[in-house]
Amino acid sequence: MSARPGRPARAERGFATLLIALYGVLAFAATGRAVYEVAVKFSEAPVSYTLSLASAVTYAVVTVLLVRRGGDSRAALWVVGLELAGVLTVGTLTTLAPGLFRAHTVWSHFGIGYGFLPVILPIVALGYLVLRRRRAAAGRTPVAPA
Repeated sequence: MSARPGRPARAERGFATLLIALYGVLAFAATGRAVYEVAVKFSEAPVSYTLSLASAVTYAVVTVLLVRRGGDSRAALWVVGLELAGVLTVGTLTTLAPGLFRAHTVWSHFGIGYGFLPVILPIVALGYLVLRRRRAAAGRTPVAPA
C-alpha cells in the first residue's frame, strides 16, 4: 500500500524510475547514432537511418511520457505498443531478409547491438503500464486521463 494516497508504492516508484532511466539511455544513444547517420551517411542507407531516427524519437517520447505521467496515460501504452511493433517488424525483416536494409538500425536483429534491450524493454514496459492501469481500475492507484 502507498505511504500517501494517490502515490504509487515505493517499490513501484523504483521500478518506474528504472524504466525511465533505461528509456532515457536508449533515447540518448539512439539519438546520437541517428543524428550522425542522417547528417553524415544518409544517402548510403536512407531507410535504415530513418528507422534509427524513428527509434530515437520513440524512446524520447516514451521517456517524457513516463516522466510526466508516471506511466498513467493511454498515450504511453500506444507509443510503447508501436515501439514493440517496430522492433518486432524490423527485427524479423533483418533476420529473415538481411539484404533488405543497407545498414543496421537500432532495431536490427531485435536490437542485438544494444544487448536486445530494444525488444525486452517495451515488453517489460507494456506489462508495467497494463498492471498500473489494472490497479487503477481496482481503485488502488489513480490514473490521470490521457
